[in-house]
Amino acid sequence: MPIASTLKVLIVDDQNSVRQMTRITLEELGIKQIHEAEDGKVAFATATVQPIDLIISDFNMPEMDGLMLLRAVRGHAALRKLPFILLTGRGDRELLVKAAQAGVNNYLVKPFTTPILREKIEQVLGKLT
Repeated sequence: MPIASTLKVLIVDDQNSVRQMTRITLEELGIKQIHEAEDGKVAFATATVQPIDLIISDFNMPEMDGLMLLRAVRGHAALRKLPFILLTGRGDRELLVKAAQAGVNNYLVKPFTTPILREKIEQVLGKLT
């Protein structure tokens, strides 16, 4: 059975349109178990009660941004090793350095294509098919 069909992914973005586009792209890759959150606070609460295999989070969000969420995840004993891909609208080197220092597994610049998302996920989790 392909790994994609068993993955549980949490998409975190304050823009519903981005969450929907990311969901559609994940579904094209064969991923069906997809959860969504509109900010880091909701995402962290979801991840603590719901089994999740991967978080794909936007950086720029109100309440708790993607970097704060990453730090919260890395600081939580049960979630510490959870794969995390940071989604950003900018290729800001300073942000990427901070994310790397905080333990991000990979990053993705918006907009992205299905093959690029597949590549980023596979770099973190291994082959999806």
